[in-house]
Amino acid sequence: MTLGVVMLCHAALDRAAQLARHWASHGCPVVIHVDARAPMDQFEGLQSALADLPDIRFSRRSPCEWGTFGIVQATIDASTQMLAQFPQVSHVLLASGSCLPIRPVRALQAHLAQHPDTDFIESVTTADVGWTVGGLDEERFTLRFPFAWKRQRRLFDGYVALQRALRFRRRLPPGLVPHLGSQWWCLTRATLQAILSHPDRPALDRYFRRVWIPDESYFQSLVRQVSTRIESRSLTLSKFDYQGRPHVFYDDHLHLLRQTDAFLARKIWPKADLLYRTFLTLDGDRALAPEPNPGKINRLFAKAVERRVKGRPGLYMQSRFPTRARGGNQAAAPYGVFSGFVELFDDFQPWLARALDARVHGHLFAFDRAEFAGGESVFKGGLSDSPTLRDYNPRSFLTNLIWNTRGETQCFQFGPADEQAIASFMAGDPNAMIFVITGAFAVPLWRSGRSAAEVRAEAARLQKVESDFIALLNRPDARAGIRIWSLAEFVENPAEPLEQLVDLLNPRATHRVTDLPSLTPLQGFGAFLQDLRNQGMAPVLMGDFPADADLAQPHQAPSRPRIVR
Repeated sequence: MTLGVVMLCHAALDRAAQLARHWASHGCPVVIHVDARAPMDQFEGLQSALADLPDIRFSRRSPCEWGTFGIVQATIDASTQMLAQFPQVSHVLLASGSCLPIRPVRALQAHLAQHPDTDFIESVTTADVGWTVGGLDEERFTLRFPFAWKRQRRLFDGYVALQRALRFRRRLPPGLVPHLGSQWWCLTRATLQAILSHPDRPALDRYFRRVWIPDESYFQSLVRQVSTRIESRSLTLSKFDYQGRPHVFYDDHLHLLRQTDAFLARKIWPKADLLYRTFLTLDGDRALAPEPNPGKINRLFAKAVERRVKGRPGLYMQSRFPTRARGGNQAAAPYGVFSGFVELFDDFQPWLARALDARVHGHLFAFDRAEFAGGESVFKGGLSDSPTLRDYNPRSFLTNLIWNTRGETQCFQFGPADEQAIASFMAGDPNAMIFVITGAFAVPLWRSGRSAAEVRAEAARLQKVESDFIALLNRPDARAGIRIWSLAEFVENPAEPLEQLVDLLNPRATHRVTDLPSLTPLQGFGAFLQDLRNQGMAPVLMGDFPADADLAQPHQAPSRPRIVR
């Protein structure tokens, strides 16, 4: 069994020379095609570098533009020369100048000897292809593509749109069933000879000259007509990202490439010296690997694509800013948002920190500064309390705070007197738990000692802001965990809501809440609300708060409430 290698090269010809010498030193004849667009001096340098090896030949040069028939023509020319000048060759491997053998050549030769009549070529019908990008899977065979996609993009797109509008459809050659697959294959001599001498080849070549990316379909389709045994997989590891661009392997992928059972890997960075130095060595002391199976590391690439597209939830950074459409609109961990609680309880923040064993901040989105816990001016991750920096991108400010404190629950206060730009993000964040006491904003106004006439305009403004916030939380697309109480409802039995929020934010806690924060005495607050009404404002968010309310803080721990979800 003799393996011949057809190499298609267009750049980094010094690496191509190194690869060709490696193949030839293991008894593999090599025919090299160099893109006609490559500089002549580089081509002549490649010829000179390999002049001492009699089993290395060069085929007629032709231009190879991506997506056009030029690559197929180059493969046909080099393969024809291979079969004509090396009659001992039993299998032909198609590789590029950046395809690096990552297993011993003798292992590949042994594998082919065990499967002497098998053609290793990925060949899948268009209906079963799930990797094409751009919507042109079946249409690449039914439309005409005379223009180069990279060099003549406007003409390419315009001509495709015109054909679609005219409902133009090409007729397939008789007996041809279009198949797609990887460009890199390994065929037996008999199969390759049958394709190259196909009686309908002139008509087939004319048809495929106007197919888009024919190097992924020409041999993949014709092999179905002449082969007796097809293994629909490639022996070359070739991976593409979600945009259809090939993955490039660098030196730090050495461990990954050692794990795969593929025989070759594409595409290798020309300056990956460690990879070339590691794999282009003598095979004498390298054990044969098991049966090749390039799918072994597919899950690693799938995870890499998912990480590239979706990123890590809650991580917002310059190199990858997640979009809402791809699930990037959330923080990295659960956090609590409290509206109206510090207005009713003087010691709410220290009580909550004890009850939850959490970091409890003040109003992070206050207009004058971000009130970090402990009065810090710079928080973890270098977050400043500057409102200017915070308000430049409120979403990144919050998500960075949550990301930088993973493992520690964060809670903060939020109200109608704060900057509201972050409200829509919190409402749509499934990691947010938002607790709201509506109308509590009026308590500080009442305690300020000013008359209802003096605070009426401010109370009306705050009520409007809070009404908009409540409407946002009640939208059908709100994904946060939300609990809302009116002020009158809350003060009737404050123990039950407080225990609810502790259970929701710390569900693993086994202890019950035995102490409660001190509720601000509200005697006279009902009369204040009536004064606001008399001044022409309608304080509706407080609920049915009686003018003669006689409210006091509970003196004993409550019974455990039922949580209605």
